[in-house]
Amino acid sequence: MSVKKVGLISLGCAKNLIDSEIMVGHLRGAGMDMTPHAEEADVLIINTCSFIDAAKKESVDAILEAVNDRAAADNGRIRQKIIVAGCLSQRFRQELPGLLPEVDAFIGLDQITQVAPIIVKLFGPETAPTGTAPSATGPENLVTERPSFIPDYDTPRFRLTPRHTAYVKIAEGCNHPCSFCIIPKIRGKHRSRTQESVVREVRDLVAAGTREINLISQDTTYFGMDRWTEKRPNPRSPVDSSKGDSLASLLRELNAIEGDFWIRLLYTHPAHWSDELIQTIAECPKVARYVDMPLQHISDNMLDKMKRETDGAHIRDLVKRMRAGIPGLTLRTTFIVGFPGETEDDFNELIAFLEEAKFERAGIFQYSREEGTRAEKLAGQVHHMTRKKRWNAAMATLQRLSEEFHSGLVGRDLRVLVDKPGLARSEMDAPEIDSTVFVDKKLPVGEFVEIKVRDWRGYDLVA
Repeated sequence: MSVKKVGLISLGCAKNLIDSEIMVGHLRGAGMDMTPHAEEADVLIINTCSFIDAAKKESVDAILEAVNDRAAADNGRIRQKIIVAGCLSQRFRQELPGLLPEVDAFIGLDQITQVAPIIVKLFGPETAPTGTAPSATGPENLVTERPSFIPDYDTPRFRLTPRHTAYVKIAEGCNHPCSFCIIPKIRGKHRSRTQESVVREVRDLVAAGTREINLISQDTTYFGMDRWTEKRPNPRSPVDSSKGDSLASLLRELNAIEGDFWIRLLYTHPAHWSDELIQTIAECPKVARYVDMPLQHISDNMLDKMKRETDGAHIRDLVKRMRAGIPGLTLRTTFIVGFPGETEDDFNELIAFLEEAKFERAGIFQYSREEGTRAEKLAGQVHHMTRKKRWNAAMATLQRLSEEFHSGLVGRDLRVLVDKPGLARSEMDAPEIDSTVFVDKKLPVGEFVEIKVRDWRGYDLVA
């Protein structure tokens, strides 16, 4: 029996999206067709997220919906197989097969390149008729305990983003001890690709017409340092790229590639920024004057409890050095409110910092108590109503600051990348998460154009 159609639901962040693209690339290479209609699929893959409670719920809801839809279907075809992949499978690899016996297979990060033979094995030589019950032995559980996979430039991949924009995963895993985060336990230790591998991939993407390269990993600023023979004595010691590959050396190599494109930095960590990296961005015109750097808090009390490897003085000094060293920089960041032990003084210090730093792009999350993290067992858990109240107050501050920033852009000329007819993004805006610029619908999709800002509406601009 040959499986003809595979459906895929991809949840979560851009890092998960790349995993989905790799699965699709291998499925197509094996001669399997993709369908956007789950009900038509012989196999439905759900690539899950498990970062916080809301993501877990979305993933579980998607799995249950697929199971229920399959049970209700009677279309005379083979019984649809359901494969659950991604972070939920990886995080709860021991528990899920017992909790969701209706699923046919669970796969983790190490199995995304093996998805085609896994599907073939699931069906076997004989095809089960519609409505056949799950195997008596339960789901196939193929998830490895400690993932080690990292993509290379020639890893088969079918991009699910528009032709003009792409995500490039430069590393996988994370070495940081953040007490609120489960990612290191899910995705393993930090492991960088080689600089040559990333450069080759980006060169091919640019040659194919990509206008925006979004560099991603759990911590892009740690790129290359996991392979240095001489380790830094502590996270705050200076970065010296002469010891090996680093984000600074990678950016210079990418900037040298011929073509008209942006290079965008996402998911950087304040502990690994250096004057060299700041200077590199300033001297590389193809690197967008945009940095995504989640800070999480500014209070020393909170940063210590969060195990962020930085203190408030370090963050304030770094932001000042980045502003001074990279003219026109847009800083995107995120913060957590309601973390265990957060006092009114801690929260007020955060609000004052927002007023002081005036981040062009920022988001606020309410603390999510995640099982398996250090913070789960911390004393001083903040009441959910207090978390919500602080979130509302912080969001109101950010909204006012955003309105002030956007109103100040009226009359300015901007270079934008057209995403869809009538919709574009400036250098200040990453895909999916930042603002939109409304433009003339006749402007060519996938190309850079020069516009003048005429007005603003909420978080968006009007050209």
